[in-house]
Parts: sequence; structure tokens; C-alpha cells
Amino acid sequence: MAELDNSSTSSSSGSTLFNRSFTMHANTAEPDAPKVHLLLNNPSSLNRAASISKIYNSIDSVKGKVKKLCNLFESAKSSLTSKELSPKVVLRPTKSIGYSSSFSSSFNNPSIRLPGTEDRIVVYLTSLRGIRRTYEDCYAVRMIFRGFRVWVDERDVSMDSAYKKELQSVLRKKNPSLPQVFIKGKYVGGADVIKSMFEVGELAKILEDFPRIQQPGLVCDCCGDVRFVPCGNCNGSRKVFDEDERFLKRCLECNENGLIRCPNCCS
Repeated sequence: MAELDNSSTSSSSGSTLFNRSFTMHANTAEPDAPKVHLLLNNPSSLNRAASISKIYNSIDSVKGKVKKLCNLFESAKSSLTSKELSPKVVLRPTKSIGYSSSFSSSFNNPSIRLPGTEDRIVVYLTSLRGIRRTYEDCYAVRMIFRGFRVWVDERDVSMDSAYKKELQSVLRKKNPSLPQVFIKGKYVGGADVIKSMFEVGELAKILEDFPRIQQPGLVCDCCGDVRFVPCGNCNGSRKVFDEDERFLKRCLECNENGLIRCPNCCS
């Protein structure tokens, strides 16, 4: 019995030693097995790896596109440098705006005439500032003629409606634009025509025959450069008392505003 006990104890001790060595060797020999098992059984890790690979692939594709664009630009530059670029600038001959131009066609138009003004410059304009563009055009034309120091017969349609009716009958238009210029009784045109003629020097040639004002920039003491003064017959009331018939009647010397042309600067 003692021998059986000893053998059993020795066998059990040997088995335990064998098991310990086996477990030690098993633990040391298979350290990566659980990791592989986890990688195979964990889908999130696989997705991360796939996403990382996709990012690298997209970066590579972007790099490829950038290289292609760089190659295109380099090829375009090389083609431009290889070719001799010599642009040919075609200069068109400038046409002198004289009596044979479009301005002269309106200037020498026999159908548009202002009778009784063959010795002067007549400008139909307005002093009202209701329409800004119209007022600026009228002011610009006035300053152009004053720069030449010539006397101008300025006919303000806002101060006297008779001038508006006169312009309508001459141009045969119901609502003509302002300003409108007549030189020596001949129709020239509006603000755009006068500005163009002034810029090319054609207006200076036309105005050579007109006398120059000795004192440029002189303002009339009578009207203050308005060209109109109150009527002296009715004092601007447009009514006078008829002593023979003993009642008030309409003044025949002034316009609808009770004004007359300045006798000093418009005579």
C-alpha cells in the first residue's frame, strides 16, 4: 500500500510538472493567437483598416490629379513660349469731323432753320433742376460757349413758354430734349453733339467768325445772369389798369410769369 501511494504521488507530481511545463510553453508559444482571433472577430478594426486604406488611396488620386494639372500648365507655358506672339494692332484712320461728317449733316440741314438768328448763337435750355441730367447738360453747354467768350442768346423755356412753342415748331417735335443749339440760324444738335465737337476742335473753327467778349465772366448787373427781369409796365403783376375803359386788363409786354428779357444783356 505504501508503494501504491508513493507511485500515485510520484505520478501526480509528474503530471503536475508536465502540465506546468506545457502551460508555460503554451503561453510562451502562442502569444499572438488571441490577437489574430480578435482581429478576425472584430469588424470595427477591419472597417478602420479599410477606411485608412481608402484615405491613402484618395490622397494618391489627388496627387495624381495635381500632377496632371501641373503637366497641363507646363505644356501650355511651353507652347506659348515656343510660339512667337506678335499681335498685330490695326490702327484705323481717324476721321476729321468737319463739314462732311455726321455733325455737318445736321448743321447744314436746310429743313431745320431758325429764321432771324443768322448773326448769333441760340441755345434753348432750362434753368430748372427738376431733371438732373437735363440741367447738367444745359449747364455744360453754357460753360462750353462761355469758355469761347462769345455772346449766346440763351432762351430759357422754363421762364417763357413762348420759347418752348417756338422750339417745338422748328424741330417739329412735341417734347424736344434740352439743350438745343442753333448757330447762324442752322440747327447743330444737343449736348452730346456740342461736347463731341468741342473735344475734337470743330466747334472752335465754327466760332472763329463771332466777336469775343472783352470782359469774360462778367455778370449782368440788371438781371444777375438770369436773362429775365420783372416787367416795368405791370411790375410783374401781368395786369394794368386801363384808364379809358376803367378796368384791369392783361399786360401785353410780359410773358405768363410777368417777366421780360433783360434789356442790358439780351438786347
